[in-house]
Amino acid sequence: MGYQEGPDVLPPSAPPPPAPSGYQAPGGTYGGRPQRTNGFAIASLIFGIIGGVLFGLIFGYIALSQIKRSGGTQGGRGMALAGVILSWAWLAVVIIVVTSQSGS
Repeated sequence: MGYQEGPDVLPPSAPPPPAPSGYQAPGGTYGGRPQRTNGFAIASLIFGIIGGVLFGLIFGYIALSQIKRSGGTQGGRGMALAGVILSWAWLAVVIIVVTSQSGS
């Protein structure tokens, strides 16, 4: 009557289980296969920075598609998104400049 017995109940004299030691990566394993950055993502970012609108958009959308289908083996989603966003921004600037020039 002093304590309950069962698979989930520890006897009162048992010490607590040891704390986990060290950092363990999400997924429960150390190391593993490193993510490789998608080349189209890098190209998209570069073209987005320098104003290569057409290539930035094409490479960016290809990169996003490949990264999504890779199942986590490819990285660079942020670079691809940045390249696409910068390319759209460049396109907007070009359209604004062209329309303002034709109006004067």
